[in-house]
Amino acid sequence: MLESLHVKNLALIDEAEVQFGKGLNILTGETGAGKSIIIGSINLALGAKADREMIRTGAEYALVELVFLVEEPAQKEAIEAMELPLEEDRVILQRRIMENRSVCKVCGETVTARQLKQLAEILIDIHGQHEHQSLLKTAKQLEILDVYAGGSLAEKKAALKEIYRQYREAARELTENETDEETRRKECALAEFECAEIEEAALVPGEDEELEKTYQKMNHARKIEEAAAAAHALCGYENDGAGSAIGRALREIKSVSAYDETLQEYEKQLLDIDSLLNDYNRGMAAYIAGLSFDGGAFEQTETRLNLVNHLKAKYGSCVEEILAYQKKMRETIEKYRDYDAYREKLASQVEDLRKKALRLCRELSDIRSENAEALAKQMQQALLDLNFEQAVFEIRVEGNEDHIGENGYDQICFLISTNPGEPPKDLSQTASGGELSRIMLALKTVLADKDEIETLIFDEIDTGISGRTAWKVAEKMGILGKGHQLICITHLPQIAAMADTHFVIEKQVAKGRSLTGIRELTGEESVKELARMLGGDQITEAALQNAEEMRELAGKTKQY
Repeated sequence: MLESLHVKNLALIDEAEVQFGKGLNILTGETGAGKSIIIGSINLALGAKADREMIRTGAEYALVELVFLVEEPAQKEAIEAMELPLEEDRVILQRRIMENRSVCKVCGETVTARQLKQLAEILIDIHGQHEHQSLLKTAKQLEILDVYAGGSLAEKKAALKEIYRQYREAARELTENETDEETRRKECALAEFECAEIEEAALVPGEDEELEKTYQKMNHARKIEEAAAAAHALCGYENDGAGSAIGRALREIKSVSAYDETLQEYEKQLLDIDSLLNDYNRGMAAYIAGLSFDGGAFEQTETRLNLVNHLKAKYGSCVEEILAYQKKMRETIEKYRDYDAYREKLASQVEDLRKKALRLCRELSDIRSENAEALAKQMQQALLDLNFEQAVFEIRVEGNEDHIGENGYDQICFLISTNPGEPPKDLSQTASGGELSRIMLALKTVLADKDEIETLIFDEIDTGISGRTAWKVAEKMGILGKGHQLICITHLPQIAAMADTHFVIEKQVAKGRSLTGIRELTGEESVKELARMLGGDQITEAALQNAEEMRELAGKTKQY
């Protein structure tokens, strides 16, 4: 649920904060008051493209912040899968828009705009004119039907996706390995040469790293010996080394430590240092005694390292990659030595995977056909409730075995007839913008129980409607608001009357500048706003009475 929206320095908004409620939140206001800015600010916070022209004149930045309360387990799991934080079951989205860049944050952690958009898909569903138009796309219609079909279909789709991936890989391998005999002979000869070269080297995993260490040690043997000898002398017990100095210091402290307990503690520390220095000197002396340079061993190491590096330059960046390349070449040799058997086996595998994919496609199609009939019936009733009298709604599911994919082979088409006697036709041929918005509302109502997204925003839901149709839409919004949080911008009093929480957006002029603000209305103020929407600037007693009756009727409707 969207709990709050905070906007600062955006377009005509100096600073505004809105606390949204549960159920149906209605936003109204005069034309030009800035209603679109409110929805636009939410879109910005959710990753929409930002323009520096949006920053209020004179300000250095614009800021939009959204706070969502996340209670649905599925939403929490999806957010956790994105490795994004939650603060006491809340997601705080913040976007700061500056002159040359914008910064997006989730609960204080910086994220990319792409992550923000992905998170938005989990938290909120925004329906504007563009979203209504998406109903005309067959891919969207398929998505809607699949959501309605639910879990059984989702399991089949997951299985098909994996089988189809295997089928595509096998089919690609079959196509890419269609070569003539001369090419096969050359590739086989090259593979045999490369395998022999690697095999002759008798490589051991990790050998290159060990060789490099050994070579570096041998190559710097003289420098190592000189440095070790100098270090030993500096810490030794001759020629004023550190050992002799520590010994003298220890003798001095021992001569007086009996007179002061503090000095006794320092004596113990010097004894420890002396003991450690003794251990170090003995170890270093043994190390120096063991140092030797074997020219023959150095030459062998250098030769071996050069061979390994030569093979690394040709076949991989490490011994493990070289050996993996050798394995691949052995497979190539085996493939080309019995090419016909290889092709026959691969072709059989492709055909077997295609049959499995087709079987799953048919099962998917059967599930879709069954659910298409049920969804169409529910949609027809929902459309009737939205004043589509005598409307006929059908969903056509057509499979094509020559066009299988990871989602099956079905083409989905939503058909509607709004005029008696006219056959149902594709939505794109018959539905106007206003009808599309109502069809989308009908779908959201039907799918309400299956939709995990709690917050829905409707912009331009009332496009092209009025009168009785507007009241029908309002009733549907009221029903949908019982199980979801709805935020709706409207210019129709019928829809506004159904509000659980009513906000008004107002534009004022202060100090010579236009300002857009938003505030929640009390019950009495809401009635006055409805009267304004009914009657215009002059609010008469008749308009007020009509508005009051409209509110009462809406309240009774929501009780059913």
